[in-house]
Amino acid sequence: MSTILGLTLRGTRALCVEVEAEVTGGLFAITIVGLPDASVREARERVRAALRTVEIPLRGRVTVNLAPADIPKEGALLDLPLAVALACRTGAIDEVPPALFMGELALDGRLRRVRGAVPAALLARTMGLPLFVPLENVPEVALVEGVVAYGVPDLPALFAHLRGEAELSPVASCEIPEHEAEPDPDMADVKGQFQAKRGLEIAAAGHHNIFLVGSPGSGKTMLARALRGILPPLSKEDFMEVLLVRSTLGVAVEDGRRPPYRAVHHTATLPAICGGGSGLRPGEISRAHRGVLFLDEFPEFPRDLVEALRQPLEDGEIVVSRASGSVTYPSRVLLVAAANPCPCGNDGDPSEPCRCSASERERYARRLSGPILDRIDLYVSVPRLTPEELVAVEGHGAESSADIRRRVTAARERQRERWTPLGFGCNAEVPEKLLRKELRLGGAERRFLEDAARRCRLSGRGLARILRVARTVADLEGADAVGTTHLAEALAYRQGGNAWTTGSRRFSS
Repeated sequence: MSTILGLTLRGTRALCVEVEAEVTGGLFAITIVGLPDASVREARERVRAALRTVEIPLRGRVTVNLAPADIPKEGALLDLPLAVALACRTGAIDEVPPALFMGELALDGRLRRVRGAVPAALLARTMGLPLFVPLENVPEVALVEGVVAYGVPDLPALFAHLRGEAELSPVASCEIPEHEAEPDPDMADVKGQFQAKRGLEIAAAGHHNIFLVGSPGSGKTMLARALRGILPPLSKEDFMEVLLVRSTLGVAVEDGRRPPYRAVHHTATLPAICGGGSGLRPGEISRAHRGVLFLDEFPEFPRDLVEALRQPLEDGEIVVSRASGSVTYPSRVLLVAAANPCPCGNDGDPSEPCRCSASERERYARRLSGPILDRIDLYVSVPRLTPEELVAVEGHGAESSADIRRRVTAARERQRERWTPLGFGCNAEVPEKLLRKELRLGGAERRFLEDAARRCRLSGRGLARILRVARTVADLEGADAVGTTHLAEALAYRQGGNAWTTGSRRFSS
């Protein structure tokens, strides 16, 4: 009996699977045991046809065991270890040295791309074993340092390598790609909205959640899309976290170090955003990890979905639990929520009168609970542009995304120098206790905060978020200490002057 090592995925982790094959006499039949799902059971016919292309016919009763038997096996990435195990059992190739195999087989013996190559590479590096993957997975495996991997085009090439008749070329490691794509849109293309641009700059510098409130057509979606262009490139550690989620989903690496951007429609389901399904796949909040998650028409999302965002927004990770088990995915996102000020969208507009009654506005405001509003750091009003601003020449007197990104990057570097020794990357991640210890506020700043907490009825979480934003404002200015002006600007963005921030004051008390 031969034992070959394959793997299966559990969240963003790869788990080693021992593939054991046994052939006995009798009528031909293939049985796979060890909690295989439908795609693994269907591998019987793919593997049988692929082995015929290398003149290895299967006869008798074939039993394949996938161990450990109590872990569900899913996906087509077990095709290759199944074929190798059966080839060893029939004597077509000699005993194979310890290695990890993964890949989906075509009927003619070719290997197709599978998801999970990066978790597989991390597992192979931890176990100290070589990894055999399809050629299409080589680019993402090459980004993992310290792993010995081989790209396999088809079954004949792999068997020739295992017999010593030919050599597969090892995968050469490569640097993380740098794609400096042009911002689309550029901040210079956004007319007016200077307060909103300043709010987005603060949000990008400290990775703070932001709420844009304005009438239809005021530019909320354009501002949210422009935010990605002012975010600094991902660090090496952050890129590997993003790559791990992408590889788990089978998404190719295309943007290099650019932070992810995910725009979600309000008709999306709870599993689509938070993750889940039969395979416990990551959702949109994990696909946007270390990037931007844009939720337009935020009050129109189902109430249970909005409330499900509480834990991932607070902790930076989300636990997906189903009957088949639980997995934890990263979800450190910069949330950009957008909404109209009222059902008709004209509340506060100087040119269009609001047609909503007081009760309608109140019901609309209550669609978002106080706890979820309390997890948003910045509230920005986005008014409708005046006719003069609409016809103004694009980019006239406006800063470009590149100019703003330089300031944001400098502020992020100051935060890394301060927080990296303590295990944090930016101001939004720092616990309140540690933040208060570092700020060392003076008497004037303390009196200002006491007065603000009394007048605005701030909660403990709301006060902590004001301190984080104030620290970011100071970092943008290059100031070592947080002053009253920084606290005042943070408080202004916390409170604002629209229905939603009024609701947040009411609910956060």
